[in-house]
Amino acid sequence: MASTTFHKRAITAGLAALVLGLSACAGGDGDSGGDETAGGDGGGDLISVGFAQVGAESGWRTANTTSIKDSLTKEEGFDLKFSDAQQKQENQIQAIRSYIAQGVDYIAFSPVVESGWDAVLEEAKTANIPVILTDRAVDTEDESLYVTFIGSDFVEEGRRIGKYVSDTLATEPIKVVELQGTTGSAPAIDRKTGFEEATKDNPNVEIIASQTGNFTRAEGKTVMEGFLQAYPDIDVVYAHNDDMGLGAIEAIEAAGKKPGEDIKVVTIDGVKDGMQALADGKITYIVECNPLLGPDLAEIIKTLDSGGTVEKRIVTKDEEFDQAAAQEALPNRQY
Repeated sequence: MASTTFHKRAITAGLAALVLGLSACAGGDGDSGGDETAGGDGGGDLISVGFAQVGAESGWRTANTTSIKDSLTKEEGFDLKFSDAQQKQENQIQAIRSYIAQGVDYIAFSPVVESGWDAVLEEAKTANIPVILTDRAVDTEDESLYVTFIGSDFVEEGRRIGKYVSDTLATEPIKVVELQGTTGSAPAIDRKTGFEEATKDNPNVEIIASQTGNFTRAEGKTVMEGFLQAYPDIDVVYAHNDDMGLGAIEAIEAAGKKPGEDIKVVTIDGVKDGMQALADGKITYIVECNPLLGPDLAEIIKTLDSGGTVEKRIVTKDEEFDQAAAQEALPNRQY
């Protein structure tokens, strides 16, 4: 598939050169509109990539977007077309169809939710455009609809947080509330699953409430305010990402309690604001989810474009942090 795509781009470039020459003879200016482009003019032998991002719901997502844009540049040989779905699946599907219509060489995206992608991915496959999943997976029985998936193991992230809670915080009975990510998204489903797997055999761990905060700080705060009103004896908050955990901290402090002391907060991501809260003792433990996928995505595309192959599932390396580790890592933290 990669060699066919390369051949298609060579033909397209040749036609573009011919059109440009005719336009020059006719005195045309060659200007054109289109999607947001972060990487150049789309001419020559640049590899055109359409990237459909989830949105900008968190510090993690912002770091992820920056990494993608900084890696897929004109200088690195890419013509990047970028769209923000604002956390709506229909917007992502529309963006992907736009990329197909434009005849890009590759499509990459982080799915808002797991299901409902087969039709549009079949369209990309029919158009012979390889699809790369980043950060989040899709739920499909036809794995030929995408070339590879690069990202963290969300189940393992939840499992690692759950193990910490079970081994360290649950030496006596504790009541846990859970701030879930976007309903139906891979990280929300998997991080819940992993946490429950790791804590199910410890009778001291009781999950008393679980509700989505959509991965945002504002909703994390709102949901936590409701939890505090309904459950006066919360011991631990498990947030599926740092931003919701930071929102929970605001609610805890507004209620006159001390996060990290009266109520422990454990989160996933490891963005700078979360790491600072951990260093300050307001968050108790963080399992990292590395957002810097841009360099790996660029390498995957170049490998495919040269006729090479890549693994179907590429798992990124993620660390774990307590307060001391966060204090040590913060000065050189990239995100």
